[in-house]
Amino acid sequence: MTVQPAPADAVPGTDPGAPEFDSPDDVGRAFAEHGYIADRRLATTTFVMSRLAKPLLLEGPAGVGKTELAKTLAAATGRKLLRLQCYEGQDETKALYEWDYGKQLLYTQILRDKAAELLQDTDSLADAVDRIAGADSAFFNERFLAPRPLLEAVRSEEPVVLLVDEVDRADEALEAVLLEMLAEYQVSVPEIGTFVAKRPPYVVLTSNNTRDLSAALKRRCLHLFLEYPDADRELEILRSKRTGLADAAAQRLVEIVRGLRGLDLRKAPSISETIDWARTLAVLGVSELDAEVLGDTVSVVAKYERDVQRSREALPRLVDPNTTVPESLGHDHAHGHPHSHGSHTHGGHTHDHDHEDDGRRVRAAKDAPGRHDRNYYGQQAPSEGDETPPATAARQVRAGQGARSFAGNRGGARRRPV
Repeated sequence: MTVQPAPADAVPGTDPGAPEFDSPDDVGRAFAEHGYIADRRLATTTFVMSRLAKPLLLEGPAGVGKTELAKTLAAATGRKLLRLQCYEGQDETKALYEWDYGKQLLYTQILRDKAAELLQDTDSLADAVDRIAGADSAFFNERFLAPRPLLEAVRSEEPVVLLVDEVDRADEALEAVLLEMLAEYQVSVPEIGTFVAKRPPYVVLTSNNTRDLSAALKRRCLHLFLEYPDADRELEILRSKRTGLADAAAQRLVEIVRGLRGLDLRKAPSISETIDWARTLAVLGVSELDAEVLGDTVSVVAKYERDVQRSREALPRLVDPNTTVPESLGHDHAHGHPHSHGSHTHGGHTHDHDHEDDGRRVRAAKDAPGRHDRNYYGQQAPSEGDETPPATAARQVRAGQGARSFAGNRGGARRRPV
């Protein structure tokens, strides 16, 4: 397989066989037709990626549309989508190819008699081994090759979009395996040779930043960091999904979700979860948002118990900034003291770290010198102005005290049991 020759007037480094987009504006329009609202920066980067035939690395928090971009790119261009979902411990056989050993064994059983004929005129074991080695190509060819997404993208007769999803979750060894594909759109199979793409695929890699990616991988890609969109674009995205929620309520919901993202949550609500929340409220027939109905459904966007509790406490203030929220909101029990669910949970109660400083001060006061009488530590407390603290003052030992202590040990009397 070889790369198709480029026309003489083609721009070096571009893909002449990919006329899907004429401009960044064309990308934006094509994506919008498939329900993906792309800003100018994203549309421009996607257009450049399609013309330069370079992989695109998208980094950012989960749920901002990285994976959806690859899906929309495939839908907008009519290309087949191939997806490699990365995970910890994944090896190259799941990404590149592997040999179909079961099929090879089946063919070996079928051709057993033929193998016997092949070896019947050999005089030694060495001759037999050489004869079998000469037939290796019969069992190591494309017939027995099981392609995985990377090799499949290279061998495909039709142009494809290759999505390498959550590449940061894969081990660095797999990241290294990707380099040949990303740089030259080819895959080397030692037993056969090198497969080179007829048409470079569109390659989109996504990362949630759970670890840093290598400089070698980033160097081979165009790079774009996707953050949560501004309120206007998020509302536009919500409208494009036709959730069924009234426009006024949708606008208010976007503001509330943005307020929840400002909290110290373990996982901030994503755009896709905002869409799910809007659909949930529409199914319930909600036309006007209030803290009660939002609190009943907040688990759609808050996926951890601590996040749910914090979100429910913040919702009255987010719905109506003038609302006075009691400090004990969200508790099913009385402590006799208020706390605000700071950062840890113990015994079903969530406690505020704001009280830790007060606790430290109380403990420090208990350790202050002078709290006990002069004989509490078995010594005389220092007089005023004495620089020696009670904990380090020398204890007075009366004369003869040591002799009396060890008097009983003479002659082996009070020995410790062995």
